[in-house]
Amino acid sequence: MYEDNNIAAIEQAMITIRRRQSRRALARAQGGVRPELDVLDVIEGAGEPVTVSTVARALGVDQPRASRLVAAAVAAGLVRREADQADGRRAWLAPTEAGRAALERIHRGRRAAFATAMEGWTDGERAEFARLLSRFVAAMPG
Repeated sequence: MYEDNNIAAIEQAMITIRRRQSRRALARAQGGVRPELDVLDVIEGAGEPVTVSTVARALGVDQPRASRLVAAAVAAGLVRREADQADGRRAWLAPTEAGRAALERIHRGRRAAFATAMEGWTDGERAEFARLLSRFVAAMPG
């Protein structure tokens, strides 16, 4: 058992972040929860070609749920399917122009919320927080 008060404080902060994320507080503050936007986040962050299976793994959902999310993203005009030239059974997912514009709006909204939360912080404090949070996330399993 860890008795370090700093570790305990980090644990509590992470619990608060998890609870807020599970309630989608940030998304609601930006105009509403749209699950198909999660598909865009996966595509953007994957660093490799994305399929419905990739979406399922990244979002921690089963294949049928991922298929419904992708279908919603396609129907909303945010994502398009591109045939895999090597395997006709597979389709790659890519953002449309509207999807890229939505991602830009999402990034602006998130960054504005983060900037508000760090109002009054110095540039050095923001840089140190970014460095440490990135290091922390990289070391976390999962």
